[in-house]
Amino acid sequence: LTAEQVEFTMRIAIAQIKPRKAEYRANLARLGETFLQINKLEPRPNVLVLPETALTGYFLEGGVRDVALSREGLFDDLSALYAETCGSSAPVLDILLGFYELCDGKYYNSALYASMGGDSPGIIHVHRKFFLPTYGVFDEKRFVARGRSIDAFHTDPGRSSVLICEDVWHSVSATLSALKGAQIIYVISASPGRDFHGQSTGNLDRWDTLLPGIAEEHCVFVVYAGLVGFEGGKGFTGTSQVVDPWGKVLVKGPLLDECLLVADIDLDDVAAARAGSPYLADLESTLTDIAYQFDGVARNLAHMPPLEPE
Repeated sequence: LTAEQVEFTMRIAIAQIKPRKAEYRANLARLGETFLQINKLEPRPNVLVLPETALTGYFLEGGVRDVALSREGLFDDLSALYAETCGSSAPVLDILLGFYELCDGKYYNSALYASMGGDSPGIIHVHRKFFLPTYGVFDEKRFVARGRSIDAFHTDPGRSSVLICEDVWHSVSATLSALKGAQIIYVISASPGRDFHGQSTGNLDRWDTLLPGIAEEHCVFVVYAGLVGFEGGKGFTGTSQVVDPWGKVLVKGPLLDECLLVADIDLDDVAAARAGSPYLADLESTLTDIAYQFDGVARNLAHMPPLEPE
């Protein structure tokens, strides 16, 4: 086959981990063990994905200020750890993980996507959690500020977008990601189980509906990384998974236990799925009218006069 005829398959690894609460350095050291694991895989993963607040734990409340880092500080730590464990000439590895971010005097629940190794290491994108839950056991708005945008960004594996946990429970988030060109939507989560019944939970059943639904509606790959472990009697569900653009689950992690998942995906499947199910194209063709409707709702809520149509 010529180079042009070879389809590009990317390998994604998901580390479904159980962090020690508020112990950043200890959790960072454990991440070094994960680097060693994936360094032995053949073929080697292109991307390593870890859950929301992967290096600190989630329910920190006021303790957020004790573990929050700048994006640059986190990237420096990750890069140094990668070089130490895999060698200074280690091949390129993209990494995505959640962390508490300190920036311009504010704290955020954020996700860092960066590239390590190779000739051009660096931070590629940071997403700040757009929807902060304030119901049940959640009270994020008291301790972190919310993000203001949902974006897609270019990576060598493919155009991507990142959402954090509650973001996905609002359908507009994934729609914006797809409209901005995402072929892969990464979802990182720290989702405590609620309403346990057998080997499932009420909110886990919802995740099992949401993730394939997003993939099928927008014809994208969905890569989900879920935290595990217990904090204050609340158990995080895990069940990390990769879903293809037809809504089929390719691989799925266990409930509550740690694991390392690996999945190979072919981004040509995105175009194939969209050719058969042009839902996104239908949405794009009506986007001007949809935007006009949204503007009307926003103006009504703000008690502003409606715009006159041209």
